[in-house]
Amino acid sequence: MAPLAYYFILSAILFTTGVIGVLIRKNPLIMFMSIELMLNSANLSFASFARYRNGLDGQVIAFFIMTVAAAEVVVGLAIIVSIFRTRASVDVDDVNTLKG
Repeated sequence: MAPLAYYFILSAILFTTGVIGVLIRKNPLIMFMSIELMLNSANLSFASFARYRNGLDGQVIAFFIMTVAAAEVVVGLAIIVSIFRTRASVDVDDVNTLKG
């Protein structure tokens, strides 16, 4: 088994990649994929630490994170489809009509 530090380093790299993707990209689909990457890096940290301590707490938290990620994808894609139908563009900088 690999040392615990390797998993945390990989998790940090994945999380940093996700943050950079959210900050740099303007396409909401890429932004959602970057958010999913950040959530998966948190899952990796929780699961590896739970494995290291021989407990199930981290794995249960990772399961709840996957549930929240699935709900986020459903709501986010519905918003993106709605914006695309009304504006024919999904550029994040052009979207300012969500005021009501």
